[in-house]
Amino acid sequence: MLTNVEHIGIAVKNMAVSNSLFTKLLNVAPYKAEAVESEGVLTSFFKVNATKIELLEASNPDSPIAKFIEKKGEGIHHIAFEVDDIHAEMQRLESEGFVLLSNEPKPGADNKLVCFLHPKSSNGVLIELCQERRD
Repeated sequence: MLTNVEHIGIAVKNMAVSNSLFTKLLNVAPYKAEAVESEGVLTSFFKVNATKIELLEASNPDSPIAKFIEKKGEGIHHIAFEVDDIHAEMQRLESEGFVLLSNEPKPGADNKLVCFLHPKSSNGVLIELCQERRD
């Protein structure tokens, strides 16, 4: 079951410039920076009350973020929803006709297991499902 919006992901070309911009905009510094090697991305997280913003910068030219920025430019990349049970939610959404981009959840940033829905099955919006890792 989807419980809430976990974060909004924003693709950026330059993390240092974008961190400065969002620090000024939100009036808070990022609380966490992390590399996700498997996705070729550097992340930076901001939090204002219960709202989280994740900045994403490509760490290599073949990463999904690099391709996104090349095609669409900087901007909103995805909306992430927190789920109680990512496996059950993946199964439910697939049975409802949504197309999953992976058959199993993958380790993501901020101690999450993640899975994405293909934007063609969700009105052009890339949707991320997130569950806190329970290692």
